Amino acid sequence: MAAATKSPAGALAEGARAPAFNLPRDGGGSVSLKDFAGRKLVLFFYPRADTPGCTREAIDFTRLSGAFADAGTVVLGISGDTVKAQESFRNKHQLSVPLISDEQHQMLEAYGAWGEKSMYGRTFMGVIRTTVLVDTSGKVARIWRHVKVDGHADAVLEAARSL
Repeated sequence: MAAATKSPAGALAEGARAPAFNLPRDGGGSVSLKDFAGRKLVLFFYPRADTPGCTREAIDFTRLSGAFADAGTVVLGISGDTVKAQESFRNKHQLSVPLISDEQHQMLEAYGAWGEKSMYGRTFMGVIRTTVLVDTSGKVARIWRHVKVDGHADAVLEAARSL
């Protein structure tokens, strides 16, 4: 049964400046928005590393990483998992997209990907599967909320190509 979700009030809107971030990533080091100045950027927010839907989504973005690169677009995956969990996820599924750890949920909240969810009659806070496409000027070009995984990475690629 799919989880029902509500978008947080005051969530990020298309046309807004992408919120800055600086967070640790798999393999060491950190990643910040300014690292991608002048480039298109896809940020896909997923609930939990190594779960079925998140694995399919990350594999799809990895499968299309060359096509994204050809479109001048960088892809980053973000969840609230630890760096260690992100590295295990990357290694287990041979993922090529960088995975960012946002354990404090600052980036998740700034991008509207953290909010109230409900499943089986229980309400809780969690990651709302969301993808944000940032254009070369650092503005949000497109937001996909409550993402359904199948075919999603392909749709994001088409949107990136059209910018």
